[in-house]
Amino acid sequence: MKKTLLLFGLLISSLTYSQQEIKLDIADALVIKSLEFSYENYLSKENSFGISALFNVEKQNKDFRYNENLMITPYFRHYFSTDEVWNVFGEAFVGVNSGKKESIKDSGIYDVNYTDGALGIAIGTKYISSSGLIIDVHAGAGRNLFLSNSPTIVPRLGVHVGWRF
Repeated sequence: MKKTLLLFGLLISSLTYSQQEIKLDIADALVIKSLEFSYENYLSKENSFGISALFNVEKQNKDFRYNENLMITPYFRHYFSTDEVWNVFGEAFVGVNSGKKESIKDSGIYDVNYTDGALGIAIGTKYISSSGLIIDVHAGAGRNLFLSNSPTIVPRLGVHVGWRF
């Protein structure tokens, strides 16, 4: 019971800073037909944590698409500037991704399903208007760690538009 109360207290205290954001990656939606939603919660002016969910809706046979059909990405960000308008940040993330990858064997080319975990870093900048509008641009990469039939590199690119509340 004491552990439950302690965890509940930590959760509530992390939400009391009251800076939270919801965002949509418009670049993914317009360019590669995927949807990525993000939620970010600030621990302080310099640190935040968040989670992103990417859903790929592009057909598998297209030439230009992410390998991942689904990717859930918890992340931690450290802001190097605390300017209220433009902020530069570094990010560490862990991504759980699944999809299909082409594989070549003796009998020909076929698709292999995979689910793997990636560890990576990214950098970016964020614009925050006084009304709460957010534009977040970041780029980075991660490496899948566990399977040999999954892609080695996992991209982390985005142009997010959202709202701070």
